[in-house]
Amino acid sequence: MPSIRDVAKQARVSTATASRALRGLPSVTAETRARVERAAAELDYVIPFNASSLASGRTNSVGIVVPFVSRWFFGTVIAGVEAVLREAGLDLVVYGVPDASSRARFFAEMPVRRRVDAVLVLCLPLTGWEADAIRALRVPVILVGSTAEGLSSVGIDDFAGATQAVRHLAGLGHRRIGLIGETDPPPHGFTTPGLRRHGYLHALAEAGIAPEPGLEADGGFTAAAGEAAMERLLAQAAPPTAVFALSDEMAFGALRALRRTGTGVPADVSVIGFDDHELAAALDLSTIAQPVFAQGERAAELLLDQLRRQAPPSEVVFPTELVPRGTTGPVSAGG
Repeated sequence: MPSIRDVAKQARVSTATASRALRGLPSVTAETRARVERAAAELDYVIPFNASSLASGRTNSVGIVVPFVSRWFFGTVIAGVEAVLREAGLDLVVYGVPDASSRARFFAEMPVRRRVDAVLVLCLPLTGWEADAIRALRVPVILVGSTAEGLSSVGIDDFAGATQAVRHLAGLGHRRIGLIGETDPPPHGFTTPGLRRHGYLHALAEAGIAPEPGLEADGGFTAAAGEAAMERLLAQAAPPTAVFALSDEMAFGALRALRRTGTGVPADVSVIGFDDHELAAALDLSTIAQPVFAQGERAAELLLDQLRRQAPPSEVVFPTELVPRGTTGPVSAGG
């Protein structure tokens, strides 16, 4: 799809001038405006939803509702969204809901009303009344990492990715496979921990391995809690020979605990994570890769489609990919 930069290049003007010309703003000569419009027509460039729509009550802004702005996954998705919206001339307004009270207040008060032209909801499984409240805005709504009837969504198959991770470990001969995840009810009702744990249990069953509750530890989806979880697993009478961490950040903590205790990786314990965090390759971590930035981009593209032509709701599921690196290897002879 051609961009405003392509139009500017063909019209031999700056990107800013091309944008002003197509938005009908002043400070552009009639000759330049005609040249830009001709270039846009030749390239079949679709003028994005932008400030030129203000006359019809549009705000030129998109709201994104996110539980944890500072965490890597959420920040990376937001970056993908922002890259697409910036190209389209739209502003992104972030609404953080880090706890239950702020979430309840957001959906009760709906501060986005009349302030944005569309809404993205990041990894928040909506309750029935929350879904009704956000539909009542009567603006395009895109979900990332969750689904709801009648709303577009973007995500991955967490179950399939987790199954692939544990199959990898079982294929290396491991029978005592631990799990670092979320044993307590996850905050915000996140579905990801449960789906990935179900994938873990499914792959164990496929391999004829009986699950052991003692081989599961709560890692809280942080490196620090992942480190503590690994310490608890190592304290078992018969520790695991391999561990699947439901996120790379928890896997980073597990690797720290293993290094600190002098446990060989993967000679004594293999470790695999999930996400392909930007630091995963540097730490040589085997992982299940998901396209995090691309999910943000695709969500923003779906949103623009709905703004431009009222496109019907759609569901996009990105594939995951096993990335074997140096932290997984065959079970040792004594394992």
